[in-house]
Amino acid sequence: MIIDCHVHLCAFMPGHGSMSKRLLNSLPFRFMRWRLGINDVVPDAFTEQKLVDTLVRLLDQSDLDAAVLLAFDAAHDFEGRFDAANTHLYLTNDYAIELCAKHPKLKFGASIHPYRKDAVAELERCVKAGAVLLKWLPIVQNFNPADKRCIPFYEALAHYKLPLLSHTGGEKSLPNMDITTADPMLLRPALDRGVTVIMAHCGTRSAPREVDFVPNFVRLAKEYEHCYGDTAALNLPTRWYAYPTILNDPQVSKKLLHGSDWPILPVPHPMELSIRQLFSLLKMGNWLQRDIDIKRLLGFDDAYWHRAARVLRIS
Repeated sequence: MIIDCHVHLCAFMPGHGSMSKRLLNSLPFRFMRWRLGINDVVPDAFTEQKLVDTLVRLLDQSDLDAAVLLAFDAAHDFEGRFDAANTHLYLTNDYAIELCAKHPKLKFGASIHPYRKDAVAELERCVKAGAVLLKWLPIVQNFNPADKRCIPFYEALAHYKLPLLSHTGGEKSLPNMDITTADPMLLRPALDRGVTVIMAHCGTRSAPREVDFVPNFVRLAKEYEHCYGDTAALNLPTRWYAYPTILNDPQVSKKLLHGSDWPILPVPHPMELSIRQLFSLLKMGNWLQRDIDIKRLLGFDDAYWHRAARVLRIS
């Protein structure tokens, strides 16, 4: 099976999730809304359904057998309390479970803030509901993966053999809380406890002057058998630079999993493709398939396309 292990949706209705006005009005999200044909001034249930219908349609029209739909937990404070003021994107586990039950090609990716009082209990609930991985974005959700309070959560992840997909490197689509938590090295405590860790974006920068954490990802991918990286959003100009490093090192290339970060727009690298290839890709409206086609032209091997299904134990 060919699995995209990293796709997102937005939610606006009570019980489903929310999006802050700051995020809705940001330039990246204005562009995405325009490109997806969502022009609602006040997003509502119709907007939600339109997003779901778009994702399912594009998935059916792609070479993918399935995609992992990622829930996205709210920000929480140091005491583990819901932090509404700093929550800009929120998609509940219940809503993700509901959508995955309706659409067989969507697989449930849970999201749980590790400082929550009920974190382990919620993890157990999500495992029973069919979660194939657990999603984190520490610099946005406001926690440190190396914090000792995460240890019981790591032990639970290891017990249930549930992979952890954690953002590494820069982030520009969402407001940042603590950029120091972007370092892949902070995930060592999870790796040391036997958790399968998928480092989203392979530690790449999201802007030219940011710290480059790709060397740290490479080091961990070589050191730990159960450490992987996904290629989500690597087809953005600010992240292109990582391709030679991760593709030309045999030890690292065999640790890569396919991810797109849809609805992020994949942009083909003009220096790596012919003019004909470039224009053909730019005309392609299905961003899920465009991301696949770009990576095929860049030389990703056959094992890469099937690795996510094996790591996530999806058959």
